[in-house]
Amino acid sequence: MNISIVGTTPFVDQKPGTSGLRKKVTVFQTPHYLENFVQAIFDAIPQGEKTALVLGGDGRYYNRQAIQIIIRMAAANGFKRLLVGQHGYLSTPAASVVIRKQKLDGGIILSASHNPGGPDGDFGIKFNTRNGGPAPESVTDRIHDIASSLAEYRIMAADELDIDTCGCYQLGETTIEVIDPVSDYVELMEQLFDFTSIKALFNSGVFNMAFDAMHAITGPYASEILVRCLGAAEESLMNIQPKEDFGGGHPDPNLVYAHELVALFEQPITAPDFGAASDGDGDRNMILGRDVFVTPSDSLAIMAANAHLLPGYASGIKGVARSMPTSRAVDLVAECLGVECYETPTGWKFFGNLMDEGLITLCGEESFGSGSDHIREKDGLWAVLFWLNLIAIKKQSVHKIVLTHWQAFGRHYYSRHDYEGVDQGKASAMIEGLRDRLDGLNGRQFGNISITLADDFSYLDPVDGSRCDRQGIRLSFSDESRIVVRMSGTGTEGATVRVYYERYEPANGKLEEETQAYLASLFVIAEELMQLQSSTGRAKPDIIT
Repeated sequence: MNISIVGTTPFVDQKPGTSGLRKKVTVFQTPHYLENFVQAIFDAIPQGEKTALVLGGDGRYYNRQAIQIIIRMAAANGFKRLLVGQHGYLSTPAASVVIRKQKLDGGIILSASHNPGGPDGDFGIKFNTRNGGPAPESVTDRIHDIASSLAEYRIMAADELDIDTCGCYQLGETTIEVIDPVSDYVELMEQLFDFTSIKALFNSGVFNMAFDAMHAITGPYASEILVRCLGAAEESLMNIQPKEDFGGGHPDPNLVYAHELVALFEQPITAPDFGAASDGDGDRNMILGRDVFVTPSDSLAIMAANAHLLPGYASGIKGVARSMPTSRAVDLVAECLGVECYETPTGWKFFGNLMDEGLITLCGEESFGSGSDHIREKDGLWAVLFWLNLIAIKKQSVHKIVLTHWQAFGRHYYSRHDYEGVDQGKASAMIEGLRDRLDGLNGRQFGNISITLADDFSYLDPVDGSRCDRQGIRLSFSDESRIVVRMSGTGTEGATVRVYYERYEPANGKLEEETQAYLASLFVIAEELMQLQSSTGRAKPDIIT
């Protein structure tokens, strides 16, 4: 074996965020940058757990080159077995499936999720642990500490491995298995959902759908499941070929970036009955129906209320969880079902502890992510199949399912306003300024409503006792409205400020108003409290979802 020990110097910016380390491609191409971070991951894994890993990514630019480097580093670091997705492909939820099914020590996922790709775009890398979920903060802190003082890394000299052909290869003491990235995932979906009823839905001749893979990783998965297994028409799938630059698009499944899909629903006569999109690495989803956009918050609540109808959840749910900024729609469902609802910080790793302890079955975030305890990641196609199965069982349109839910539980009007690429100093000053004034805001009157809670969200993990502070500012009002503000950790340029607005309308109230108009009074309050326009340099948000 020709193993090189390469001397290096640490990079001080290699601190993983909520979903790993994300930087510009050009940063990862800096000599030793990728290698340093990968070595820090390997060094952070306990010695007894350095046996078997899975490796793959969303196919974005630099994915294939990074995989070749990591293969040679894994061999040099003594791993006995390395599973690699064919073509370097592996969605984030599929990686969690493989880790759990194959009982691996973890996995390395190459993705910057919903961020743009291409030579001038973003790249990312994250480590998932034995439970299949994102590494907890105790592990990511250890990775950062190691990366901050790293003096050398290990890599094996070897020819480039053929990752386009499934099969086994030997590299030193390491067995490399190039695997079908789709098969294990499909097998699990067949256990959770009634494929027979969904297939009958597609064969009925009165139902049609459109799914936008956004030239990202879910293309191969959607082709196998929706077309080959369930019988959907091939033409119902859009942008299914993964591309290194996502076809020049932004692989974020929301009303702005999934504009090609959204445009189909603006045609009153020819609009599909059901629409969905997924993101770069396949863990997010957007759900549409004729005359209705299903907010991720509502989607989670509707899933919780109807899970018992689906084969994989027929025995009911143990509990639910949502991220703090997510609307409180699912809270009402949990109360009705008599199960616990947990409010966590943003980041899927917080749900993992609750799932491992058997406390929750379903969970979700307002940032277009939902999932269940079948894996330890959010799962875009799982959500699409959940909705298709629900439509097949209820024999109702998406709009009817949503309206019926609101008529039972009321509606949480909800919107997120994103201000992207904001000057870091100005964004921080705005947030810190509001944080400093929190104690004086309780009881403050705005027209006919007043603030009943003003705090900076903290979370005490009920499983491991860990504590997370400063997770976002919450302002609750006397009419059950809410404003939340926080900075996102998923961008790579400037700061992304996110402001969340929520207002509750009872079940017997006005349930089909235009969302932005209904929330307009809260926008005025937010501007008064934070001077959003001057602080962000924006006359209006960059993205409204």
